[in-house]
Amino acid sequence: MGKAETAKKDIKIVFTDIDGTLFSHKTNQVPPSAVAAIKEMQRKGIKVFLSSGRNYYLIRKTGILDIVHPDGIVMMNGAASAVGDHVIYKYPIPNSVVNAMIKFSYRLKFGLTLIEEKEGHINMIDDRVIDAHAKYGTRFPQPRKFPIPYDRMVYQMIAFCDEFDESLFLPHLQSCKAARWDEYAVDIMPKDSDKAKGIMAVLEYYGWAQRNALSLGDALNDTEMLLFTGTSIAMGNALPEVKGIADYVTADIDDDGWAKAVRHFDLID
Repeated sequence: MGKAETAKKDIKIVFTDIDGTLFSHKTNQVPPSAVAAIKEMQRKGIKVFLSSGRNYYLIRKTGILDIVHPDGIVMMNGAASAVGDHVIYKYPIPNSVVNAMIKFSYRLKFGLTLIEEKEGHINMIDDRVIDAHAKYGTRFPQPRKFPIPYDRMVYQMIAFCDEFDESLFLPHLQSCKAARWDEYAVDIMPKDSDKAKGIMAVLEYYGWAQRNALSLGDALNDTEMLLFTGTSIAMGNALPEVKGIADYVTADIDDDGWAKAVRHFDLID
């Protein structure tokens, strides 16, 4: 039995990255073919989850939830998972690490975003912050002076700095890892947290196995997700490293790659 036939038999849930996978930054929309494919899969009983580095607030700001109605969301690179409106898994950053990061941001003079479950705040806005957000079509969050100790639960941090500044603070954050997504922007998250952990919580919730899950992605923060699910798809616009680990490489996002991928595995007609 081939991979496509196996997938058609076993797939019960699809996890999709947003930026560069489901949401195009060239057109600033979800391709209509992908919207139609999601609706068709859901009608057939296949659940569709968004799996993003963004938190709920930033996902909602894209407008994607107005046209795509997922069965749940894996947020903040797997730091939290929700089935419908119910959060079933949380893995925040220790308060001591958040406090240390705030101090580094003030000493090294770079903008720092602290991402909470449903909102986010930034302590300083400069050209690096503005340029990084402009590239991805997003607005920076509400500015806020961060108290020390910080008084809220944080799941992910974004430091708007270059690699040199990153080399100064990262060795002191023993429980964290970094994932750079721009020349002047890097995600900071728990070292043992990734999208696969968030997906694992969802599968445990439903009582399903890895073989029942399919994932689609394009970037380095999708790597663990693609390796974990039973079937994995890289977009045609994905990084070479991501294409190298996927079971199947589909067309570019703007060439109906998302819909073509799920059709290849017979999840839609």
